[in-house]
Amino acid sequence: MSLGDLLRTSLRGVSANKLRAVLTMLGIIIGVASVIAMLALGNGARAAVESRFRSLGANQVQISTQMAFDDDELVTAGKELTYEDGLLMPENVELVDRVDMSINAQGKARFGRATLDVSVTGATPSALESFVSAGEIQPVNRQDGEALTLESFLAFGRFFTLVEVLESGPVCVLGSQTATDLFGGDDPLGQTIWVNRARCEVIGVLSELELVDESQRYQRNPNEILLMPISTVIRMFYEEEPSVMITAFVADESRMDEAKDQIKAYLRQRHDIQPDANGEYQDDFNLTTRKDILGAQQEAANTFSLLLAAMVIFSLIVGGIGIMNVMLVSVTERTREVGVRLAVGARARDIVLQFLLEAILISVGGGVLGVAVGILSIPLAASLNSGMALLEPGSIPLALAVAVVIGILFGIYPALRAARLDPIEALRYE
Repeated sequence: MSLGDLLRTSLRGVSANKLRAVLTMLGIIIGVASVIAMLALGNGARAAVESRFRSLGANQVQISTQMAFDDDELVTAGKELTYEDGLLMPENVELVDRVDMSINAQGKARFGRATLDVSVTGATPSALESFVSAGEIQPVNRQDGEALTLESFLAFGRFFTLVEVLESGPVCVLGSQTATDLFGGDDPLGQTIWVNRARCEVIGVLSELELVDESQRYQRNPNEILLMPISTVIRMFYEEEPSVMITAFVADESRMDEAKDQIKAYLRQRHDIQPDANGEYQDDFNLTTRKDILGAQQEAANTFSLLLAAMVIFSLIVGGIGIMNVMLVSVTERTREVGVRLAVGARARDIVLQFLLEAILISVGGGVLGVAVGILSIPLAASLNSGMALLEPGSIPLALAVAVVIGILFGIYPALRAARLDPIEALRYE
C-alpha cells in the first residue's frame, strides 16, 4: 500500500469513533499544554531574575560581620566591621571604586514644640545612589518606564558631602513625612533641629517615597526617616565603635572574584586574621554579592521547574497509556478486518504502519490542541507568577515532537500485535 492509502485508512480508523479519539487525546492535550506553560514560566522566571540582577547592581559586594552562637546567644565571631574599615577600603583595595556604609539608631527629633520619635540612619554621601541602584524604593506617582535619578529622590536642598562625613558634620536630611511632622507646611531648609541633645542643620528633604513591592508597604514607611553622616551618628549615639554594614562597589564587575579576594586580604590584615595549621582562614566577616543571592533564587526556581517537569512527564505518560489502551481495544474490535486484509495479501508492515499512523494521528491531534491550550493558558500562568510568563518559541516544535514520540512509543505495541494476528483465526473471530 502507498503512504497515501495508509494515511486515508488510518484517518477512517480514527474518525470511526470520534468521541473516543477526543477523550484519548485529553492526556496528550494536558501534557503538551503543560510543556508550553512550564517553559513559559521558566522563561519568565529567568527573565525576572536577570532583570532583578541588573537593577540591584552586579558590581556590589555586601560585607557583614560574622555571627556565631555562644551559650544560645548570638554574638560576633571576632572583630566588628567598623566605620574605619570601610573608610580606608577604597584606597587599599585596588578594585573597589567606593563604599557605602550605614548604621541605624532610634532617637528623638525636636523643633520648637514638635517632638518626634524617629529612625536615624547614618549613611555616606552616596546613599542616594544606593537607593537608585537597589531599585527597592521609588518616588510616589512614578510613571512606568520612567528612569530613576538622584534628582527624583531629593525634593529640596542637597545631600551631605564627603567632607561633612569625614568631619562628623551636624547636618541632616529629612524624609518627607518627618519634615511634615516637625515643620508642618513650613520650609525646613536651613532650620536647626535637635536630635537627642545635639543640634543639627536641615540641608535637604527627600521626595515622598514608596516601596516598589506593594506587599511590603504596610511594613515600613521610607518617609519616616532622618539621614545624617554616619560618623555623626556614631559620635552621637554610640560610646563604643559599632558594627556597620559595608557595601563595596567594584570598578570592574567582570573581575568580581578577584575583587572579593582583595577585600578578604584587606580585612584579614585589618582584623589580624592568621591562617590555621591547614592554611585556612577563619574569617569574622561575610561577603555576599547580588549574584549569590539571586543564584539561590534561581536554584529555587530550577527546583520548581523540575517539579513541574515531573508533573508534565507523568501527564504525558498517562496520555500515552491512554493511546495504547484505545489502540489495543481498536485492534480487538477490528480483528476480522485485519484478518481479511492479511488474507488478500496485505503485508505485516502495512498493518503495523496503519495502526501506528492511527496512534500518531491521535497523539499529534492532541499535541496541536495542547499547543493552542498552552498558549491560551500563558496569561493565567503569568497571573500566578507575578506577571512573569514568557512564551518560548522553541517550545511549540518541542511539544509537537514530544507528541509524535509519545504516539510512536505507545502505538508500536498495539500495531505489532495487530500485524502478528493469524489470518485464519482472525477471520473466524466474531
